[in-house]
Amino acid sequence: MKLPELPAGKLSRVGAYLELARPRQYVKNGLLWLPLFFGHKLLVLEAVKPTMVAFLVFCLAASSVYACNDLLDVAEDRHHPLKSRRPLARGALSPRQAAGWGLMLLALSLSLAGTLLPREFLLWLGAYLALNLAYAILLKHFALLDIVCIALGFVLRVMAGGVAAAVPVSHWLVIMTFLLALFLALGKRRDDLLLAAAGTNPRRSTGGYSLEFISTAMAVMAAVTIVAYLLYTLSAETIARHGGRQLYLTSFWVVLGFLRFLQLTLVQQQSASPTLALWRDGFLKTVVLGWLVHWYLVLYVGG
Repeated sequence: MKLPELPAGKLSRVGAYLELARPRQYVKNGLLWLPLFFGHKLLVLEAVKPTMVAFLVFCLAASSVYACNDLLDVAEDRHHPLKSRRPLARGALSPRQAAGWGLMLLALSLSLAGTLLPREFLLWLGAYLALNLAYAILLKHFALLDIVCIALGFVLRVMAGGVAAAVPVSHWLVIMTFLLALFLALGKRRDDLLLAAAGTNPRRSTGGYSLEFISTAMAVMAAVTIVAYLLYTLSAETIARHGGRQLYLTSFWVVLGFLRFLQLTLVQQQSASPTLALWRDGFLKTVVLGWLVHWYLVLYVGG
């Protein structure tokens, strides 16, 4: 039996809704799995199930945030070389349609969280939504505050993942998540500065940055994060918890990852979207996969 075909206009509208949700950005929500992974519960079904739900909840919540951002930024996006292709900016969806889509995703996210996850999880989800709303309305216009908000969003994901899996979140994980997110956010701001120099100024906060400042800050953040990671792998607490004195060898992947992202940012000028860089760059994907496999062998195989 042949299924009925949707008209071309409806198909394009469905595609626009999916595009507005930005599913490629869901990789950021992979941070919710880190407490489970490092808590030795990746193979424990009772911890995996709520983490899967938490991941879905944050994906829906993030998509509602993206819809809100696009509604607030539609005028600016129309003058941006890349963001002008977004559904609202190019006119594929109306503001009313985008608002309805965003509210539906938000309601579904809150409903799933309230029904299937611990009450404490709702606090972290609410903090994430409130932070993103404050960022979209006001805080993104202030240099330094804008990148701190981005970094805190990553930390909130980790904390929410810990609650979902019932795993205490290590202070090391919080520190390194925050530092890494700051590093990546600086790379995005560097791309904004390059656009401003070319005659497009997508953000007011770029006035508080310069290429020299961002390049120096990225180098500092890379060094600090790598040192923090080495201290983590060499600490007696970490060795006792995970076993083995060779954990520092995983820093090989970390150093390679930072060097590659710096190369993409400073040499190839491709730092507009760290998520897109991860999807497109084979070298970076190999490094992240190598790091994950290395840790999996340490934590779950004993090698």
